[in-house]
Amino acid sequence: MVTNRLRAFLKSWTVAGRIVGVSFRAQLEYRADFVMSIVVGAVWQVSIIVFATVLLGRFPGMSGWSSDAVLLVASMRMLSHGLNVLFFGRVHHMASLVQNGMIDGFLLRPMPVFRQVQLTVFPTNAIGDLLVGVSMFTGAVMAVSLDWTAARIAYVVAGIIGGTLMEAAIFTVVSSLHFRYPSSNYWSLWVEEMLSTFGNYPLSILPGIVSGSLTFVLPLAFIAYFPAAVLTGHTAGVGVPVALAVASPLVGLAAFIGARCLWNRSLRQYTGVNG
Repeated sequence: MVTNRLRAFLKSWTVAGRIVGVSFRAQLEYRADFVMSIVVGAVWQVSIIVFATVLLGRFPGMSGWSSDAVLLVASMRMLSHGLNVLFFGRVHHMASLVQNGMIDGFLLRPMPVFRQVQLTVFPTNAIGDLLVGVSMFTGAVMAVSLDWTAARIAYVVAGIIGGTLMEAAIFTVVSSLHFRYPSSNYWSLWVEEMLSTFGNYPLSILPGIVSGSLTFVLPLAFIAYFPAAVLTGHTAGVGVPVALAVASPLVGLAAFIGARCLWNRSLRQYTGVNG
């Protein structure tokens, strides 16, 4: 029984890998568009870096955070964002998938619908996001004054993975609403704008009600701010118990599991493109 399940599991992911390969090769058929997608992803992230650099040049200290520590927050957020786009980013297109009736077709196939959503297209722009994210993260790690022990390395890796899962959880929750309200794609755009605007800086620079909302309503703080605060020793002003800030990677995992449960429940209640 266990062997059969393992064989079925490996077979399903082998099929998924082949679909990814076909989608990637299809993107390569249009070389100019392929390159442009990468460039657009990179330029968008570079524009954020330029803005952050100018801001840090005018205001070297942000609520007690050094410029290098702030760049660590921004780089962890960008790297988590790039990984989210690569592995989970197609939920951004849920509104159009529902409106075009593609979900109805997915329900007829012997593969989880969530996985089929992620396999609809290869996210070429994620390559540009990750190129910039990895470069900035490498520079931030080299610049920040920390002794990179094995424990810190393990925690920063866990923090990036947890941030990826938290961002995926946020957009998965938003995408689950599209099953009932398929024309509400502006919600995803608003959330993405909030993440890119506030996710690159310490939330302690914001008024308490705003930072609290970005912690407990839209849990942006768990993506990069809390893990970076733990790494750099700025946990005194994060506005939550230190244990909760330290547990950010686990919170991201729990949030993603909860978001998937909500998504699956919304899918079971989906009545089709015509209602």
